[in-house]
Amino acid sequence: MDSVEISLLTCQPHDEVYSLYGHTAIRYHDLRPGGTDLAFNYGVFDFKKPHFVARFVFGLTDYELGAYPYHYFQQEYRRFGSMVTEQVLNLTPEEKLMLHDALAINLRPENKIYRYNYFYNNCTTKARDIIEQCINGKVEYAEREAYTPTYRDMVHDMTRNNPWSRFGNDLLLGIKADFKTDLRQQEFLPGNLLYDFDHAQIYANGTYRPLVKERRIAVPAGVQIRKEGFPLPPIVCAIIILVVGIFFFVAEWRMKKAFRLWDALLMFVTGAIGIVLTLMLFSQHPTVSLNLQLILFNPLPWLFLYPVIRGRRTRYWTMTAILAVIFLIGGFFQHYAEGIQVLALCLLMQCYANTKLKACK
Repeated sequence: MDSVEISLLTCQPHDEVYSLYGHTAIRYHDLRPGGTDLAFNYGVFDFKKPHFVARFVFGLTDYELGAYPYHYFQQEYRRFGSMVTEQVLNLTPEEKLMLHDALAINLRPENKIYRYNYFYNNCTTKARDIIEQCINGKVEYAEREAYTPTYRDMVHDMTRNNPWSRFGNDLLLGIKADFKTDLRQQEFLPGNLLYDFDHAQIYANGTYRPLVKERRIAVPAGVQIRKEGFPLPPIVCAIIILVVGIFFFVAEWRMKKAFRLWDALLMFVTGAIGIVLTLMLFSQHPTVSLNLQLILFNPLPWLFLYPVIRGRRTRYWTMTAILAVIFLIGGFFQHYAEGIQVLALCLLMQCYANTKLKACK
């Protein structure tokens, strides 16, 4: 095994939605002429499988370990323009052999598939765990001073150039995503694991040795082609909705009656969001199970939609006013999706219009 290098590969994000957070793989390279050079990738999935997105959202996605020639791995990231950093691990021949055997066992058909979880069991944590398991000693990481981000903070950092991805994440993530994380939890992100490996030591038999022997650029950064998304960011859309809501409220105030079509539109939208968030209660992702946005955005509006359209008196508006106030208070404890409070304000205005003004016929 003296001629073998085993490295951690950390890939820069590119524009595909599944790659916004980067990627991690393991390289096994026999330096002898004609020697094996493979990339072991725990991020293999089939996007075309039935209900892939739904299964991903509910935490029911199965990923698998794949192994293929390293030059194909390089070509893929050159095509995307993503830089790949290679950290050659400072392993003994015995540790290299153990890691070789562990990867071979993981690659067997009965072992290669695993239940993927974005924060807790992904392509990065799987690579970290199998490397640690094959080291004769303890890997000791250096704590990063004053670095205790929440899961949401880290997601925001990675989606800063994708406002609608950030909005979607914030809508689905609950209050547990706003708790501070420790070093181990932070390593779900490839960039964080790269940093921690750079500063890690292996302690064995009373001595220390660095975990990383050499760091180099396997694929230099290239030109990335970014796809054009929806032209307006969420906050601009929220402002437009608020302006429309104020316009209707002023018109209702002057005419002394509420507009049922506007009521129905708000109820339909909030109810639709509420159904999505309610379904997330059944997700296997722990960070979505307690979401304070459910206080206001729940299926309740759809139960009252028909009576409101028909102009009948209901308790819906009184209940919604109470829930909207509680929802806004909840914003002090959980970070809400950008602009989502605007819908709460529009609902509050309609609550006032429907309780204080005579409903239109």
